[in-house]
Amino acid sequence: MRDTDAVLFDLDGTLIDTAPDLIRALNDVLAAEGRAPLDYEAVRPHVSNGAAALLRLAFGDTVAGDETAHHHRTFLERYARDIARESRPFPGITALLDELEAQGMRWGVVTNKPGWLTEPLLEALGLRQRAACIVSGDSLSTRKPDPAPIHYACRTAGTIASRAIYVGDAERDIVAGRAAGSRTLVALFGYIEPEADPATWGADGMIEQPDELWRHLAVRREP
Repeated sequence: MRDTDAVLFDLDGTLIDTAPDLIRALNDVLAAEGRAPLDYEAVRPHVSNGAAALLRLAFGDTVAGDETAHHHRTFLERYARDIARESRPFPGITALLDELEAQGMRWGVVTNKPGWLTEPLLEALGLRQRAACIVSGDSLSTRKPDPAPIHYACRTAGTIASRAIYVGDAERDIVAGRAAGSRTLVALFGYIEPEADPATWGADGMIEQPDELWRHLAVRREP
């Protein structure tokens, strides 16, 4: 018997490579302000930290509050307008989801991204109807690193946290999963800041590509 019913994924930097569209939208905002674009490779490790963190990279911490709100609104509008131009599942994710479903396992998403961005993105990529649960950053009154979204996702998927694995690329993902009582894996292929040390996050394992998830599941794969 397998000991896992469901696999839950963080969205940005774990399930979907959203960096191209997020960084494009960020550089569009900079261009509108007459500023030079940011280097893609320099920004990519920070994408999982969300819009506010990306805007701090772009404009620093000295911008007035009303200007910050304007940049934030403009950034999200530009991103939402073309949310899946280049965003795609990470290499190996599509095959992984296909095989999870073939094995009768449920999978879902637990993200801090707001629902009005999460749902259209998953819909555009043909994943929304396939997911057993989708928990966004505004689905509940709390979000990761609080464990409540993990528990909610498990209830929605018809399982319990101790029978789920949560995969993410940020320390808050691992903190949330551990606090919920799930096994946790770090997606090393995601958006991890250079100074971060995932080995200190307390995860049950780390994977360099999606297919490595299988060695953490007590599931017999077909030859």
